[in-house]
Amino acid sequence: MNGQFARAYLGIGEVLTELRGEFPDISVSKIRFLESEGLISPARSPSGYRRFGPADVDQLRFILTAQRDQYLPLRVIRERLVAGAGGDKQAGGGTARAKARPAEMISRRDLLESAGIDEDQLAELEAHGLVRRSGRLYGQDALDVAATVAALASYGVQARHLRAAKTAADRDISLIEQVVAPILRQRSAGARDAAGQTAREIAGLLIRLHRAMIEAALAEAGLPGEELGA
Repeated sequence: MNGQFARAYLGIGEVLTELRGEFPDISVSKIRFLESEGLISPARSPSGYRRFGPADVDQLRFILTAQRDQYLPLRVIRERLVAGAGGDKQAGGGTARAKARPAEMISRRDLLESAGIDEDQLAELEAHGLVRRSGRLYGQDALDVAATVAALASYGVQARHLRAAKTAADRDISLIEQVVAPILRQRSAGARDAAGQTAREIAGLLIRLHRAMIEAALAEAGLPGEELGA
């Protein structure tokens, strides 16, 4: 990659910084999922890292806005991208839906450095079931959780305080599994993909519901401030 390319393109962490103020729920795993669904197609550096140009960031912003403000499923967003200005880029990739890439795993050291936590904090996260590993490696979801807990720690919130959040997430997963179970029982070739898409759409709605309930509780408690999704 030459110097001009490096300056013109953003890494995935820089994209998070660019968009997090507008979309607080954005995460590395969210961006990777949208890429696996063929909705974005960032370039790759010679070493394999994603590199996002201005058009990629604009397209990502369009997708996130459509999900947040219009509650559009990914299928509809994809159709709009193909039909609109983003269609040329999606069509140029050869398919409307890219082949999903294997989930990228990171080492313990990379997790500690990227999330900004130490060994003791990671051990606590693992002890409370907030972070899990596969063998000696961690998924991007573990990085997202660890980085978020690290940010909460700056407010005095510790991993042990988040057991309720873990329990609530487990209950949401149980609900989602009940809803998609009939889809999984179908014998069609696309049943699992359909179930996965439905599960993620329901998860997004549950997150939105959770945010709305917190907003209502904060307002009732008389705590002013900007909306969580602002």
